[in-house]
Amino acid sequence: MERFWYNVRAVERMKSFSDILPKLESMPLVVTWTLQSIAEKRGCQELYTRQSPDKLRRLREYAMIESAVASNRIEGVEVDQDRVGTIVFGNGIMKDRDEEEVRGYRRALELIHTSSGDLPLSVEMICRLHALTRPSIWDSGKIREKECEIIQTYPDGTSRVRFRAIAPSKIREYLERAIEGYENILRDARIPALVALAAFNLDFLCIHPFRDGNGRVSRLLLLFMLYHLGYEAGRYVSMERLIELSKDRYYETLEKSSASWHEGKHDIWPYVEYLLFTIDELYQGFQQRFLQLTTRRGEKSTSVIEVLNAQEGEFTVRQIEFACPGVSRETIKAVLKKHADCFACTGHGVSARWRRIKEIIS
Repeated sequence: MERFWYNVRAVERMKSFSDILPKLESMPLVVTWTLQSIAEKRGCQELYTRQSPDKLRRLREYAMIESAVASNRIEGVEVDQDRVGTIVFGNGIMKDRDEEEVRGYRRALELIHTSSGDLPLSVEMICRLHALTRPSIWDSGKIREKECEIIQTYPDGTSRVRFRAIAPSKIREYLERAIEGYENILRDARIPALVALAAFNLDFLCIHPFRDGNGRVSRLLLLFMLYHLGYEAGRYVSMERLIELSKDRYYETLEKSSASWHEGKHDIWPYVEYLLFTIDELYQGFQQRFLQLTTRRGEKSTSVIEVLNAQEGEFTVRQIEFACPGVSRETIKAVLKKHADCFACTGHGVSARWRRIKEIIS
């Protein structure tokens, strides 16, 4: 079995893959349950994707928008909500760097969605994704050339070094070994592929191959590798949005699993559990959105009410549209008008912002 493990001398003590097999005996029960849940939900994938191709196309468009915006927003990149459609699907000149990066992410998604089956997992592919997400930057698509420390800053102004990334001279070697380890595990077939995928994603983030943009590339790699394994729900529901909604947990589990990573004594399971739970949520969301597409008008109004009742803070009609694929804007406006006493509204037209002041009792 030695051929399946990392060359420890070449890659020091990073052992996310070489330690998985022995650790399977202590795999948390929740991991087993989540893998079973994902498998059950994935069983309906082909049934859903064969039906209503026009409606599914709309789901894909929503997911593309949500993914491009959410993945960048996690990194502090914000764009005007009224320009999101133009940024993601238009061809005009972007106003600033943030808009260029959101459009670049969309182009990377498009590459993955259309060509993932023809593209191998490689260092070159990873650099290509980085180049797309960081257009016109001097080191776009280039491996980091300087030492890097991940700094956490606290509200009181103090800070600490949370993680020291791999030295630049070793980055390519580490990436190649991570890819080799992942592909060997898939061939070995004794370890669940999704567990191996999560371990690879952890290693990628710890290697931290780029000066900036590592988080965005890691999320693109998640989709790319899921598609390779036949998990297609990310085409219709934004995984990046799910990660954004749980980003505190994302960072918490990443920190737990990266502790002692350099020494090969890290615990992969917190981060593996988190990603598997997110993939399970992805499939749950796909089921819910598909059912929304096929519900009758009265049932669509009910789904709009459920989404409106869940809103906290200000929201726009466009945001409710994203949350209710298959429901027309007219239906959403009709619900808002019918229950006008439950909402406060500022502005007019597409720029109008709403705020729920009490729950709708239907």
